[in-house]
Formats: sequence, C-alpha cells, structure tokens
Amino acid sequence: MNKNITIAGLGWLGQPLAASLIKKGYTVKGSVTDQAKTKTLKANGLEAFRIVLTEGGTVGATTRFLENTDVLAIMIPPGLRGNTGANYALKMAHFLHEIEASQIKKVILVSSTSVYDDSQGTVTEKDHPKPERNAAKQLFEVEQIFFNCPSFTTSIVRFGGLFGGSRNPTRFLAGRKGLNNGNAPVNMIHRDDCIGILQSIIAQDAFGHIFNAVTPQHPVKKEYYTKQAALLGLEPPEYNENAVEEQFKQVDSVHLSEILDYSFIHSLL
Repeated sequence: MNKNITIAGLGWLGQPLAASLIKKGYTVKGSVTDQAKTKTLKANGLEAFRIVLTEGGTVGATTRFLENTDVLAIMIPPGLRGNTGANYALKMAHFLHEIEASQIKKVILVSSTSVYDDSQGTVTEKDHPKPERNAAKQLFEVEQIFFNCPSFTTSIVRFGGLFGGSRNPTRFLAGRKGLNNGNAPVNMIHRDDCIGILQSIIAQDAFGHIFNAVTPQHPVKKEYYTKQAALLGLEPPEYNENAVEEQFKQVDSVHLSEILDYSFIHSLL
C-alpha cells in the first residue's frame, strides 16, 4: 500500500496535493526551502523539512526527510527561466543519489511538456522529445536519469501550462497588443486535474510510465484568451494577424486514458 507520501516541493501545487492526500487518509510530509515556512506548515498539521538542492549537493536533513516513504513526489521548480545559468540537472543528480541511498522504491517526477520542441507538431507519450533549448534539454536529461535509475521505479508527469487558484495567464495577457502565435493551440491543465492525475498514479500504483498531463481540448490562443478575458471583464489581448506563422506543438495523451482511465474535471471549451 502506498500510504506514506513524501512531497519534495510544497508550493503552488505541492501544498494542495498534500492537503488532498491527507483528507484521503494518506500520511504526508514535504519540503520547502524557507525554514520559516516549515513552522507555519507544522502549525497546520503538515510535517515539513527545509531541503535545498544546490549544484554542490543537497542541503538539509535529507535522510530524515526521505525515510519511511512509500512514494516520493518531486515537484521542485527547475529555476531555468531567464537564462540564469542554473544547472538544474546537476542539482537533481545530487538529489537522485540521496534517493538511491534511501529505501524509496517509487517516485513521481513532475516535468513539463516543454521537453517537446514546437517543430514536433502533435505529440503523445509515444513520441520521443527533441528538445532544442537549454532549459528543455536539462529537463529531459533529468527525466532520463530518473526514469532509467534501477534503484527505484519512476513515473514522469509532463504538465502543460498550469492554471487555477491565483494563477490565471489571462490576467497577464489582458490588454496586451501585437502578440504573436495567436493560432497556436493551447496546451494547459487546471491544478485540480494535476492533483487528480497524481493521486490516480498513487492509488493505482501506476509506476514506470510517462504521462502527458494536458487537458484534451486545444482551442487556439487568440480565441481562448479573448473569451477568457470577456468572462473576467478584462480587455482582451490583440494578436498580430500579419505575423509569420511558426510551427506549433499540440500535446496529447494516450496514457491518461489507457493506463489511468482518467476523466478530466475541467474543460477548456
């Protein structure tokens, strides 16, 4: 039974996942990077550890954090936006060694659909990623070292664009003009479905798989965000109709239905 769940990264997704799992009877603990947050989370009934991944190694009480774990869910932001020069792959390689030294046998690694390049068009889990950008290459490298590690069995979850709660990309785009890629398909997923998919993997013991976690509907950006802006009472974004059309990817999933029989809570239409 997968009853003891450890979540590396109690952030925007990790905290509500933990709360949902606890309601379902699981024993849950997690990690943050700020010591002050551990006290707040403990006051709310969630055991938390300060664990920091660095290029020189993992900082914190890692052994205690990982002990007595049936399933480890890793959802630590890679911090690769803005070309910071961060070596996410090296940080995760250090963390992998810590996991290998523990007794953990089941891992969920949260990744991103950005491992697929736009030039690949429509893709499913059956398509091999061909990342071109440095950040995407690092994400895929981390996927590979975890998925192929013989010490434990990993399921990889590639989430599309995330929304839900306080996170709504429409608010960021509202009123902007001259935007490109208006005909690109939307590849997004609501936080409720993120939680539902992760819980389904745990409940069904579905390890050793790769899941593209994206809502099945793919409206084009200019139509979707215009509609969403209207629903929110915001000024709609304006897309450049004369922009040179680029290649766009559409991320679909066959494994969510074939392996998990998952039904989405939210639709994009």
